[in-house]
Amino acid sequence: MRIFTSAVFAICFTSCAPVQVETVDQDSTYLDYSLLADKNSGGARLIPINTPLGEFNVWTKRVGNNPATKVLLLHGGPGATHEYFEAADSYFPNAEVEYYYYDQLGSGNSDNPEDPSLWETERFVEEVEQVRIALGLDATNFILLGHSWGG
Repeated sequence: MRIFTSAVFAICFTSCAPVQVETVDQDSTYLDYSLLADKNSGGARLIPINTPLGEFNVWTKRVGNNPATKVLLLHGGPGATHEYFEAADSYFPNAEVEYYYYDQLGSGNSDNPEDPSLWETERFVEEVEQVRIALGLDATNFILLGHSWGG
């Protein structure tokens, strides 16, 4: 009986050990926004997009600062928003991944023109390209993480 009691105590005691949570290295520049153009807006930025019907603005928000690894989060749609990607806040910062929320034209915080001629796949592809260029994303540092689009 004494061995059983000791074993139960040992299991209970070790299961109460503190859990170690990974955090961003304090010496890292990941959270240093001081030299970035969007430092006073919390990373949010409207990007002008040229379309066949003129110029409209799409909303983006940068989180983190890592010139080597940048992810553009492309929500489903057309019509969804960036909001379901907010789970990225739980894992990208610990990996020091810079990432961008983005609401496509007609969605969320972006302009919402009411002309159905704009809702064409080719136009959306061109929009993503304009956003990529405006954010300074290129083949050396850029990952596109997309979801849905009905395919």
